[in-house]
Amino acid sequence: MDDMEKWPEIEKAATEKRRELVLQGNTVDKRISSIGGLTSSIYSLQLLNYLEVSQCPSLTEIHEDIQQLTNLQSLILCRNKLAIIPEVIGSLKSLKVLDLSVNNLKALPEGITQLKELNTLNVSCNCLEVLPDGLSQCTKLSTINVSKNRITCFPPDLYSEDLDLLSTLVASDNLIEELSGEIHKLLALKVLDVSNNKVREIPPDLSNCPKLKEINFKGNKLSDKRLEKMVNGCQTKSILDYLRGKGRRPVEEGVDADRGRNADKKKKQQQRKKKGREAEEQDEEEELNKMVVKVLHISDAPTALTVRVSAEVKDVRPYLVCCTVRGMNLKSGNALKRFLMAQTKLHDDLCGKRTIATIATHDAQLLKGPLAYDVKPPTQLKIVPLGRREMTAVELIRHLHLEAEELRKQKKRQNVTGLHKYLQLLEGKPFYPCLVDAEGDVISFPPITNSEKTKIKKTTRELFLEVTSASTLQTCKDVMDALILKMAELNKFTAEHQEEAGSDGEDVGAPEPAAAAAETSSQLVVQQVRTIDQDGNLKVVYPSKTDLSKDISNLTVIW
Repeated sequence: MDDMEKWPEIEKAATEKRRELVLQGNTVDKRISSIGGLTSSIYSLQLLNYLEVSQCPSLTEIHEDIQQLTNLQSLILCRNKLAIIPEVIGSLKSLKVLDLSVNNLKALPEGITQLKELNTLNVSCNCLEVLPDGLSQCTKLSTINVSKNRITCFPPDLYSEDLDLLSTLVASDNLIEELSGEIHKLLALKVLDVSNNKVREIPPDLSNCPKLKEINFKGNKLSDKRLEKMVNGCQTKSILDYLRGKGRRPVEEGVDADRGRNADKKKKQQQRKKKGREAEEQDEEEELNKMVVKVLHISDAPTALTVRVSAEVKDVRPYLVCCTVRGMNLKSGNALKRFLMAQTKLHDDLCGKRTIATIATHDAQLLKGPLAYDVKPPTQLKIVPLGRREMTAVELIRHLHLEAEELRKQKKRQNVTGLHKYLQLLEGKPFYPCLVDAEGDVISFPPITNSEKTKIKKTTRELFLEVTSASTLQTCKDVMDALILKMAELNKFTAEHQEEAGSDGEDVGAPEPAAAAAETSSQLVVQQVRTIDQDGNLKVVYPSKTDLSKDISNLTVIW
């Protein structure tokens, strides 16, 4: 049997001249383990512009033949055990996205600096101590993520005016001791995360980054304790204003000390008065900008939903948190569309395209509790997927594969979109996870789809939220926290921007007086939901007092 036959995905990609190839999971890992690496036949697929090899702990190195894939635009090699990347990676001149996250890399090859088209570099969750010099040559870089490594400082040329497209720099959870004042040269910088490092000083010049919208220095022991307090509790604008003030201290004292001191005294008095007025105005503005989330305890709602978790999910997708939310206005204008788009963005970003976690939202009033989180063989799992007729999981997967093929032919492209891009997440699994209601109907089939039975609409007044993951329980909680925060932001936006209900064509009927009044408020009410094991023992309740606790200055959580 030749290599192609042992690797049917590669054979198919070669036969159909595909431009996209995804290899991941246990089946692929076993093949890699048996031959000590990737099959050489993969490097003959010179039409590929997207290659992903992930979740394969037996993969420890990439062969130099990778340089043959000259058309690659995206190379995703995350969640493996890679210890080295060959220098010849610099030969991939078309590469735009390079993801080497969650590996065992102690160094990056200098060849990376030769990737002139590179716009996204993710090397988070490795063992890197330094970054290569010369990254300023990658002038199209817009996003760099080096979080969760052992980096002590940035290379000097990272603060280069040549990187005039660099908008996001994430370096949290490292050992960084100093941030250069040259950072002001990054004119496109919008997001800077240097949280949980060893930074003592924040350079005042940071305030000269014209587009900076979000900074995070939490978890650093700053020498300026006032600034440290601001970092832990204030918005970016307040911190930048403070840094701007530090950078404008008078230098007249060296010329005429007495005159300087008197001038300073008078100036400080004026500044105190001005700051007092500004503080009052800021307090009023912050009060207006407050987002409010009220948490209802289970004891206050005897009819609250409960989810019973079977022991079998442990080997499939073991982690789940749920809650119900009231007060979300989906009726006005494009509110529902904004909510669904936000959910998609969370799936793509925080949830790692559903590989890390999956969100599902339901109309709580259409649920029949109690609920059960269980597993079923693909042939026995029946669901009415969103926008489709009832079918088994096997039929659904087959339909989605056929649709993906048809799309490829129609669009004359190799990339897959929509639900089709998540199909590989279930490949080779003998059981699929599902959430089942009291009537025995499957209402959720993560990470693929929800049921039409509980589909949310503009008229939905109470939502049931679920987050599942194969990673950790904390992952579920973090994603749920982010989802509720985003819902609070969207609800506040909807309350502040008057839109006609049903403006996108959906008939929502006349609102009841209580509902109409609720639409003018942006407060969300989150009802705790318990998940229990088969014997009725508590597994988790969400939200608990440790959840929704991130220090967000304009969010108030009422318990």
